[in-house]
Amino acid sequence: MSDEESDQQLSDDQKLEIAKWFLTNSPAGEIQYISKDIRSVLMDDNLYNKAASEAFPIYNKNHLISIEMPNRSGDVVVTTFAELSDTEYLDPRTAQVVVVDHVKQACIDVRPATDDELCSPYIEEFRCDLDAEILKYVGEAYKKGVCSVYCINGKDAEGPGLDFELSVVINAARCSPQNFCNGSWRSIWNIEFKDELQVVELRGKLQVGAHYFEEGNVQLDASYECKDSTIFQSPEDCALSITNIIRHHETEYLSSLEGSYLNLPDTTFKDLRRKLPVTRTLFPWHNTMQISLTRDITKELGIK
Repeated sequence: MSDEESDQQLSDDQKLEIAKWFLTNSPAGEIQYISKDIRSVLMDDNLYNKAASEAFPIYNKNHLISIEMPNRSGDVVVTTFAELSDTEYLDPRTAQVVVVDHVKQACIDVRPATDDELCSPYIEEFRCDLDAEILKYVGEAYKKGVCSVYCINGKDAEGPGLDFELSVVINAARCSPQNFCNGSWRSIWNIEFKDELQVVELRGKLQVGAHYFEEGNVQLDASYECKDSTIFQSPEDCALSITNIIRHHETEYLSSLEGSYLNLPDTTFKDLRRKLPVTRTLFPWHNTMQISLTRDITKELGIK
C-alpha cells in the first residue's frame, strides 16, 4: 500500500461518525434497510453495533416511531416526552412503562407505571380529556396515525392556581418500499396552561418527509412552526378548543403544501430554467432556419 493510499484510510472513529450520520438521517421507515447496507460496508460487527446503539435511539425519537405493546394493548410512541430512561418509555393512556429495544424497534417488556411516573389526578383530567379528543381527530385525519398526550411540566399540581404544560405528539407514516416510496407526518404541540392569566398558549411544529426512489432519489423535508392561544376553561372545553386549533393549523398547512406542488410546473420548475443559454443570446424562435442542423451539415460536408 502506498503512502498516499495509507493517508486516505479512515480511522474507526471516522467510520463510526459516518455510519451514525447515514443511520440518523435515514428517511422514514428505511433505517432497517440502510443498517444492513452499513453493516456490509463496515465489515466490522463491533463498529456497526456501536454505531447502531448510538444512532437508532436518536432516529426513533426524531421520527416519533410507535411500537406495539404486547396483547394488542396499544402503541407506545418513542419520544423524549415519554422517556424515563435510555430504554423505558411511558404510555400515559394505559399507565404502563414499556422497555424498548431501539435497534430491533420492538417492545421487550412492560410494567405498570408508578405513582411518581404519572401526573396528579387534577392534571390527568386535562390530559385524559385532551387525549380522547386528539385520538378522535387523528382517527379521522390520518390513516394509521398514532398520537399521545404527555404532561411535561407541573405534573404534581393538585388543583387550580399552578401552571402546567402538556405536549401532544402525532405521527402518521405510510411506507411502501415495494413501490419505492415512503413518507411520514410528525407534529408536536406544546401547550402551556397559565392559570393566573387564564390563557392556554400553543406552539406547534409540523414536519413532513417523503422519499421516492424509483430510478432516482427524490426527497422532501418540509417543516412549519405556528402559535395560537385560547382561554383557560374546564378540562372538557379546553380539550375541544385545543383540538380545533390543532385541526385548523394542520389542515391549513396540508392545503398549502398541496397548493404549492400543484403550481410547481408554473412556478418552481420555470424558475429553475436557465434565463439565457450558455451563449448568452436568446433562441431565435422567429427564424429557426438560421441554425438549421441540416444546412450546417450539408455545408460542412460540401453536399449540394
